[in-house]
Amino acid sequence: MAMVKGDARRGVTILGSTGSIGCNTVELIEAEPGKYRVEALVANNNVEVLAAQARRLRPNLVVVADQRNLEKLTALLAGTGIRVAAGPEAVIEAAEMPADWVMAAIVGAAGLAPTLAAVRRGVTIGLANKECLVCAGQLMMAEVAKHGATLLPVDSEHSAIFQVFDFDQKDRIEKIILTASGGPFRRTAKADMRAVTPEQAVAHPNWSMGAKISVDSATMMNKGLELIEAFHLFGLPEERIDIIVHPQSVIHSAVAYADGSVLAQLGSPDMRTPIAYALGWPRRISSPAPRLDLAAIAQLTFEAPDPERFPALTLARRALQTGGSAPTVLNAANEIAVQAFLDRAIGFLDIAGVVERTLENVEQVALGSIDDVFTQDQRARQSARTIIAAWR
Repeated sequence: MAMVKGDARRGVTILGSTGSIGCNTVELIEAEPGKYRVEALVANNNVEVLAAQARRLRPNLVVVADQRNLEKLTALLAGTGIRVAAGPEAVIEAAEMPADWVMAAIVGAAGLAPTLAAVRRGVTIGLANKECLVCAGQLMMAEVAKHGATLLPVDSEHSAIFQVFDFDQKDRIEKIILTASGGPFRRTAKADMRAVTPEQAVAHPNWSMGAKISVDSATMMNKGLELIEAFHLFGLPEERIDIIVHPQSVIHSAVAYADGSVLAQLGSPDMRTPIAYALGWPRRISSPAPRLDLAAIAQLTFEAPDPERFPALTLARRALQTGGSAPTVLNAANEIAVQAFLDRAIGFLDIAGVVERTLENVEQVALGSIDDVFTQDQRARQSARTIIAAWR
């Protein structure tokens, strides 16, 4: 889909197009195809879905991160005229394509480099990869300011805060309140959580998400990562970011002001709503998400999170307070531990244990560059793998 001079359509690139966020983004684009031109699509290894998306959206470039899948992707797109590439350098190339808007939805630390490449183009970023700010928050925000990029959070919680956060009266904001569903084990006794299986952990009661994010929700590490992300996005100190459990997932987050007002964003638990907000910004666009019926829901409840049952929250706050590379180490160790749990190498409660021991074992340093981030990330991953190997 070559760019035509005078083309008023919004140019879009989707990094992570075959995941949950990516597929929902594709759905919204296909609902109003005359408004968008797709520059590039990127996926890790799901070449069948990627090729099907490419045939429908006709991007200029399609990239599979796993180079072993290049031949298969090439065969699936033969005769289309769509350029195909593979590998880390091709992912960066996709992020640098001339799109006005980039969805950054590659899960984990792998999304850091391509998101940074898009930021350096000074474009609008739909940020669905919270790890970018967890791993390299100060560095990333400095690059955003330097290049005049716009970060639009896609996480439902941060999108909600963004929508009710008065940036012109930031000094009148007392705190922000991140809501959490509590996941599938909110009422489960800690002793019973030792026997939790991967199948149980990924069965979220409200949201449809990928396996890694679903496990993070079950441990509540996702809320710890979101705490760190909110710290960088909104510039409030850690002690003015609250977390409250709200099982219905209707209030997606709130901002408390000096006059006693608390402004909240509400909606059905459907990721198409925050994606649509980011895709259409600064205008609102249509979304097929179910409309909220408060009378049908009838009751909204709240409770404080249990730090004993969910130690990941404490670990995340501690990492943010420590600063430097501690959040980078936290994230890397968690990624390794979650995958080990999904592979049945460790138990559910061991996830937080691996993260805690990794934080203890890896020396925390100041982060002066993105290279420092990658170095600490790798150190943490190796340490976590060593801990898990000894755990068995």
